[in-house]
Amino acid sequence: MSNGFLRQALNALQKQSRSRTSYRVNQWFKWLSPGLSVKRWLLISIGGVLLASLGLAIWIKLTPIFWMIELVRGFLGVITNLLPNYISGPLVLLGGLLLVLWGQTRTVGSITKVLRAEGGEELIDVLMAHRRLYRGPKIVVIGGGTGLSTLLRGLKTYSANITAIVTVADDGGSSGRLRQEFGVLPPGDIRNCLAALADEEKLLTELFQYRFRAGDGLTGHSFGNLFLTAMSDITGDLEQAVAASSKVLAVRGQVLPATLSDVRLWAELADGRRIDGESSIPKAGGKIVKIGCIPANPPAVPAAIKALKEADYIIIGPGSLYTSLIPNLLVPEIADAIAKTDAPRIYICNIMTQPGETEGYTVADHIRAIDAACGERRLFDAVLIHKKSPSEQSLIRYAQQNSHPVFLDREAVTQLGRRIVPANVLFEDETGVIRHNPQKLAQVLLRWYGRVNH
Repeated sequence: MSNGFLRQALNALQKQSRSRTSYRVNQWFKWLSPGLSVKRWLLISIGGVLLASLGLAIWIKLTPIFWMIELVRGFLGVITNLLPNYISGPLVLLGGLLLVLWGQTRTVGSITKVLRAEGGEELIDVLMAHRRLYRGPKIVVIGGGTGLSTLLRGLKTYSANITAIVTVADDGGSSGRLRQEFGVLPPGDIRNCLAALADEEKLLTELFQYRFRAGDGLTGHSFGNLFLTAMSDITGDLEQAVAASSKVLAVRGQVLPATLSDVRLWAELADGRRIDGESSIPKAGGKIVKIGCIPANPPAVPAAIKALKEADYIIIGPGSLYTSLIPNLLVPEIADAIAKTDAPRIYICNIMTQPGETEGYTVADHIRAIDAACGERRLFDAVLIHKKSPSEQSLIRYAQQNSHPVFLDREAVTQLGRRIVPANVLFEDETGVIRHNPQKLAQVLLRWYGRVNH
C-alpha cells in the first residue's frame, strides 16, 4: 500500500512539475507578442553592446581582438578534429542559445520580482493588459450619483481611455455640508467615480470611501470628501484636486467636473411651485415641468469639451434624471459638443422610476425630458433598456416607496427617432435593491458600439 501511495505522490509531483513548466513556457512566449515594445529595445541593447565592443577594438588597435580570434580558432580546430562539424556545430550553437536564454531569464525574472506586487499578476500579463486597455476606444460618460460609478467599474475592464464628466450640483449630505462650510464644489459624486476607476490596492480605495461614524463635525463625512476638499484648497480648484487624487489612486482614465461654477439647481413644478436646491427637488413631491440652474449657462471645464470632441463613444447615464444627468447638460458647451459629434451616442435609461423625479415616467418621457432641457436637440441615437422584470420581492419593496419599473412605450420611442437596445443588465442584492450589473452593462455597451462602428 505504501509503494502505491509513493507512486501516486510521484505521479502527482511529475504532473505538477510539467504543469509549472508548461505555464512558464506559455508566459515566455507571451513576451514575443507584437506591440509590447520589449523585443525592439532588447535588440537595440544588443546592437549597442556590439557597437561599443567594436569601438573599443578600434581604439586599442585590434591587438587583443587578434589574439582572441586566434584562441577561438584554435579551440574550434580542436573541437572539429574530435567531432565532425555536423555534430560540433549544433552543439556549440545550442550552448550559446542556452546561455542567452539563461541570462535573459534571470534578467527578466529579477525585473519582474521588483515590479510585481506580492501575490500579483505576472509582469507579462500586466504589460499585455496595459497594451489592450490603452488601445481601447475613447469613451466619455456623463452623469452622476451611484449609477455613473457603477457603470465605470464595468467599463474600466475594456478601456483605459475613459473620461467621466460629473455633475457638481449636489447640495445634500457630506458634500452639501462641505459646500456650505468651506465654499468648495461638492466632491461626493467625483469621489465615487475616482474610487470606481481606481487601479490601486483595495485598501487605499476603501480608505478613500471610508465614512466617519463619530467625532465632532466628522460624523457623516467620508475621508475622500475631506481629502478632495483639502486638495481643492491646496491646488486652487476642484479640477486640479481631482487630477492629483487620480495619481494617488492610480485612476484608469480621468474624472472631470462639468463646470467649476458654484451651480445651484432649481425646478418648476406643475402646481406652480419653484424648488431651489438639488436635494430639495425630489422631496417636493410634485411633477417637474422645467429645470434650470443658477448661474444660468455656466462655463464648461475645457478638458471636458476636449474629451467630447475626441470621443469615439459617448454614454449618458444611468442616474437620477433631473438631479444627476440633466445638470451636466445645462452647461451649454457640453450639450453643444455632444450634439455636434459624429461619435455613437447612447442613453442608459433607469430600470425603476424615482419618487419625486420620474413617478409614472415611461422610457419616452425620460427622453423627452432630456430633449427639452437641451433645447429640443437630439443628443443621443439609441436608448438602452432592461428587458426582464425584477423579482417579485424587489417589486414589492420598491412599490412601498412609490417606485415602479420604467415602462417601454416602444412606438413613442421610435417616433422620437431613437433605436432601442434591449438587454438583461439587472443586479439585485439580497435585500432587493436594484442596480445595473457593471460587467453586463459594459459588455452590452461595447457590443453595441462595435456593431455601430463597423
